[in-house]
Amino acid sequence: MEKNTIKLTAGSKTFTATLADNSSAKALKELLAKEDISINMRDYANMEKVGTLVTTLPRNDEYITTSVGDLILYQGNQFVIYYAPNTYSFTRLGKIDNTKREELLSALGNGDVTVLLSIN
Repeated sequence: MEKNTIKLTAGSKTFTATLADNSSAKALKELLAKEDISINMRDYANMEKVGTLVTTLPRNDEYITTSVGDLILYQGNQFVIYYAPNTYSFTRLGKIDNTKREELLSALGNGDVTVLLSIN
């Protein structure tokens, strides 16, 4: 069975994330099968890093509360990594495996960061 995971690299730290079972996550994985995606991300509201994807993905919005390591699609073209909770209507793309807030914040740093998405 094919693994439903991707890699996220920020600086020298690489994380593995397990993707959600929806058309949005499947579309992201299809993009990554063609090439790695580099996303310039910025801090927003002291709870997330957000950056624009190269294309719009299908949305599967639901009212959810995020937690540390959640990978979220916002408005179809915004890739978001959460390091604090937020409740809103989002599309869940997946979750970074086995990470703590401090580890994630250390890798993402303060301010802008470039995150590389790739297939495992």
